[in-house]
Amino acid sequence: MEQTGDDESDAQESSMNLSTLQQEQAAWAQRNFGTVSVDSQLLGVMEEVGELAHAVLKEEQGIRGSREQHMADAADAIGDTVIYLCGVATCLGIDMEQAVTATWASVSQRDWRKHPESGRVDDADSR
Repeated sequence: MEQTGDDESDAQESSMNLSTLQQEQAAWAQRNFGTVSVDSQLLGVMEEVGELAHAVLKEEQGIRGSREQHMADAADAIGDTVIYLCGVATCLGIDMEQAVTATWASVSQRDWRKHPESGRVDDADSR
């Protein structure tokens, strides 16, 4: 893929699966920080979710910046959260892509409007 030199354009043209991201994040973390703990990675997740909440709140309140800046901050926090989650998964020996795929396979089958108690069809059958 040809790089244009424009970071935003290059980011939009590339894509990465979660397994590749997890492998690259683990190598990057090792190179930059040595051994990382699940605690440090989880604290990073929490910090980034806080930054996301801050961006959403300030956008909702209409203060401390433009909508474009708040959305850019939110996008950055979401990306950083996923990167830290890859670190958590690595520390725990969990394959991020498999975990997300398996969980989505289950979650995507739920229908909360038809089955408000649990979202699952099988619960309606058990009554």
